[in-house]
Amino acid sequence: MKVLLCICMSVFIAVNGVCAQDAAELMAKVKSKLDKVNDYTAQGKMKIDVSFIDAPDSKVTVFYKKPDKFKITKEGGISILPKGGISVNAGTLLADANYDAVPGKDTKINGVDTKVVKLLPRNENSNIVLTTVYIDEKNLVIRKATVITKENGSYEIDFAYGKYMQWGLPDKVIFSFNTSDYKIPKGVTLEYEKGETKKPEAPKDKKGNVEITYSGYIINKGIDEKVFQ
Repeated sequence: MKVLLCICMSVFIAVNGVCAQDAAELMAKVKSKLDKVNDYTAQGKMKIDVSFIDAPDSKVTVFYKKPDKFKITKEGGISILPKGGISVNAGTLLADANYDAVPGKDTKINGVDTKVVKLLPRNENSNIVLTTVYIDEKNLVIRKATVITKENGSYEIDFAYGKYMQWGLPDKVIFSFNTSDYKIPKGVTLEYEKGETKKPEAPKDKKGNVEITYSGYIINKGIDEKVFQ
């Protein structure tokens, strides 16, 4: 009986070891694809659907520079500046590769078969507790990500792809958070036209969405560091 138990345990460990290795290899492939993008400037439209923020749809310019610089701006209006571990971009989401990849149960996202991988940070001081990514293995892109943080609550990101899929860049991104977790995500700063920076009080048990639809990208043409200051 003991011998049989030992054999079963050995098989279990071996199988899970292979699965973990496969998950790590899949993440490496996704990151390798994203790493082909050194920087980009993109034009898009931003829609803020949050009950306690009255903001019209607006045209935005989005800047990214590898590994983790990301900024969204609107001239004379509202900007969203991700900080404190908040990511609304696949490149910044995987910028810190210091994690263990653990396979989850495969599922479908918007009709697309995905491999589920849970990313556990090795750094105990990381603000990220757990990131779960849903990977379209055929196209090597992230279809969805859920992130649990120590200080900023939890949030989700949904990615939809079109003609820029070869770069791993989405046509649309939807960032969602539950306002019951916090007043407003600490990683999101809202800048109003008067130049003030405000963090309005949020009601309990409400879901907020920030949606960005991209109209085009300029990829790997270089971006001045001053843009991110």
